[in-house]
Amino acid sequence: MKSFHFVVNDELGIHARPAGLIVKEAKKFQSSIKITKGERTVLASQLMMIMSLGVKKGEEVSVTIEGEDENEAYTAIESFFQNNL
Repeated sequence: MKSFHFVVNDELGIHARPAGLIVKEAKKFQSSIKITKGERTVLASQLMMIMSLGVKKGEEVSVTIEGEDENEAYTAIESFFQNNL
């Protein structure tokens, strides 16, 4: 299992467009990718669940990746967060 923490810098937080891109990226991998904000954890492959977290600019999320391709998924997802959020 691999994980990282990320503080969202996007002015609008994780809204519909970036949430959709997260889902698209997450579905490229077989590993389970989860996003946690506070006490809530959702699968990164479920658009409405990501949006239900209500992540705003400056808030921290944790991303956990577990599965057979977790190394590749970790690299891609962490890079996506850094470049897009």
